[in-house]
Amino acid sequence: MAGVIEAARIMSQYKFPATIIFVAVSGEEQSLLGSGFMAAKAKKENWNVDAMMNNDMIGSNNSSETNIIDNTRLRVFSEGLPSLDLDKNAKSIRQFGLENDGKSRQLARYVKEIGERYVDQLEVKLIYRNDRFLRGGDHTPFVENGFTAVRLTEMNENFDHQHQDLRTENGVRYGDLQEFMDFEYLRKNTGVNIAVLANLAKAPSSPTEVKIDVKNLSNSTFLYWKAPINGTVKGYYVLMRETSSPVWEKKFFTSATELRLPYSKDNYLFAVQSIGNDGNESLPVVPGIGR
Repeated sequence: MAGVIEAARIMSQYKFPATIIFVAVSGEEQSLLGSGFMAAKAKKENWNVDAMMNNDMIGSNNSSETNIIDNTRLRVFSEGLPSLDLDKNAKSIRQFGLENDGKSRQLARYVKEIGERYVDQLEVKLIYRNDRFLRGGDHTPFVENGFTAVRLTEMNENFDHQHQDLRTENGVRYGDLQEFMDFEYLRKNTGVNIAVLANLAKAPSSPTEVKIDVKNLSNSTFLYWKAPINGTVKGYYVLMRETSSPVWEKKFFTSATELRLPYSKDNYLFAVQSIGNDGNESLPVVPGIGR
């Protein structure tokens, strides 16, 4: 909550063309009641949500049992396959090899790139699951309703400080207390949120109708798209990575709405993002099939 309040305090001093909403939800431990209500409301009222970032435990730098102390890494959890309408999309996901390219996974890559760009001495670790093993968080109702959402969490959890009554046993202090906080770590993790929110809110929206041309067999790749609905564009980045790479590896700039690259679509994955006049990037869009 301190991170959310501080982000709101800093960002309230600036104006953004997009709306940023800071939220505290209750009932997380009672089956995600608050976030479940809000996600259902957003779905019913057809909110245009570009990204939802759930911060849950971002201020402790050490772990119980293993005694690891590290404030230089932050985890971002994201689903790879969409929770909503997976049955309708499973065939094309398998056919085109997009198991690692859901919208939430694209947001996670964006959090890593932008967070590490602006916050020193911090590595954002991509965790390839929606949340920790058999556990959940307040982003889950959003992904289940088809929204793009991720969870940001400290790298090493200390279970002596979770779900504990305040007490001391065998010399061990239990409970979630201020003395166990690393405020420099909290500052860095809050900075990641601010950097990502500011870049997304200042950027134009993502390009529309992004397609990869398949009319002819070719060792080059031709992509084309339409301008975003919102915002002024300076140009676009076409992103490229090997199929085994967790992050985008190359960026090709163009001011047009099409680009041919001398790389085979058989060997690489592609996406397109809009670039604003100040250089802020939208979330990437993986191309569909164009004939």
